[in-house]
Amino acid sequence: QVQLVESGGGSVQPGGSLRLSCAASGSIFRLAAMGWYRQAPGKERELVAGIASGGSTDYTDSVKGRFTISRDNAKNTMYLQMNNLKPEDTAVYYCKGTWRGLNYWGQGTQVTVSS
Repeated sequence: QVQLVESGGGSVQPGGSLRLSCAASGSIFRLAAMGWYRQAPGKERELVAGIASGGSTDYTDSVKGRFTISRDNAKNTMYLQMNNLKPEDTAVYYCKGTWRGLNYWGQGTQVTVSS
């Protein structure tokens, strides 16, 4: 069983920054493809950024140049550095891990961008 726990959410003004963390239990973290998703009120959950076990990354167009996904396999932790935040980034952010066809989700952390 893999457990994922997000932290680092909060409220910031437009243009501000936040760093999300996703701590994983278990030794399979380094083998798993990981990703950050978000869900705004009334909208479907969407992929924000992904990082493969080998470290390759991809981003949805709306966050390119502002968000950076990374992982520290020694700490079983994934990060999402979010800069120049915009009101439209407001959502609950979830981390997801995929290993051997199984998906594992965290409980989510709220990010609110408002003046």
